[in-house]
Amino acid sequence: MSEARTPAQIEADIVRRREQLAVTLDEIGVRMHPKTIIGDAKARMASTVDQTAGRAFVTVNRVVTDVKGRFVEEDGSPRLERVVPVALLAIGVVGLLAMSARRRRA
Repeated sequence: MSEARTPAQIEADIVRRREQLAVTLDEIGVRMHPKTIIGDAKARMASTVDQTAGRAFVTVNRVVTDVKGRFVEEDGSPRLERVVPVALLAIGVVGLLAMSARRRRA
């Protein structure tokens, strides 16, 4: 069976529980304060943006490495059998755009 408590023990217990409740209410007040809520939302948003930017960087880096691998040998020299046709195609497109611009002016 439990021992009987004295009035002083009961009072001390009540004081201790009030202090615990006061601390808990203060913590809830801080958590529910609009500035805290906004700060937490900003932190989550920044984290999401950082993760998205990181994923985008990895994806772009992978694509650039893949494209570079198609046009450059492992020793760094260009693969002429792939570079020359792409360069000729680019020159042709630029030429067509230039001719089109001249026709519009005339």
